[in-house]
Amino acid sequence: MMRALYTAASGMIAQQSNVDNISNNLSNVNTVGYKQEKMEFKSLLYQTIQTRTTSANGEEKPISAQVGLGTRVASNTSIYTQGSLMASENATDFAIDGDGFFAVRGADGQTYYTRAGNFVWAVGTNGVTLSTSDGYPVLDSNNNPIILPNGITAESVVVDQSGAVSYRNGNGTYVNLNQSIGLFQFNNPSGLNKEGSNLLSVTPASGNAMNEATTANLTRSSVMQNYLEGSNVQVADEMVNLIIAQRAYQLNSKAITAADEMLEQANNLRR
Repeated sequence: MMRALYTAASGMIAQQSNVDNISNNLSNVNTVGYKQEKMEFKSLLYQTIQTRTTSANGEEKPISAQVGLGTRVASNTSIYTQGSLMASENATDFAIDGDGFFAVRGADGQTYYTRAGNFVWAVGTNGVTLSTSDGYPVLDSNNNPIILPNGITAESVVVDQSGAVSYRNGNGTYVNLNQSIGLFQFNNPSGLNKEGSNLLSVTPASGNAMNEATTANLTRSSVMQNYLEGSNVQVADEMVNLIIAQRAYQLNSKAITAADEMLEQANNLRR
């Protein structure tokens, strides 16, 4: 009965984490570039009650008797499926159609990656730079910030589907800046580490970033100007998962109540 208490308690803790994860998915349903996260579980140790031996009556016991000791969270995996493309009136909004990631330079000088393309033109010491909403420079295919030449207005900038950046001069012709928005892929994007603020960092599990502009045999992604990628969270599915998690939590709670009642009856036997 004590075993039942701890086993059910581990189930309640695991399902609480599951509810927290589902709540996080639902809270980010309108977050640009957010990817759904799925909680995985695994069983804990098993206790052997009877071994595979012959009983006292000479009966064969080819299978041992084991009792599990509960569950715990094994992993929380991000599902990197394509989110819906939403039209935008902002010329600095970009969506990726494909498996690529934007690269940005963080405040610590390290390179981070994101699917959120809600960028802005920020005025800094080096000039007008394409940046995230937090002010981090967006990098081109050569890992350099994208900076407009002097006298070029942000309204005249055009980005084609390959990511090439150009501007329209006074004559109405387009001049290429010889820079392209950098797009990078990973062998295992689920292995990327979440840093917050829609930023991801490289880990040994994700593998090194592969530049689409220089790496062969990669399916190139497309950059869609005046679009944003919405989250891939399906609200109906998440609500169903939430109901299942709540029911599992309640069942584990009832198991604790049942074990407690059995202990109470055992204590009353001596009276």
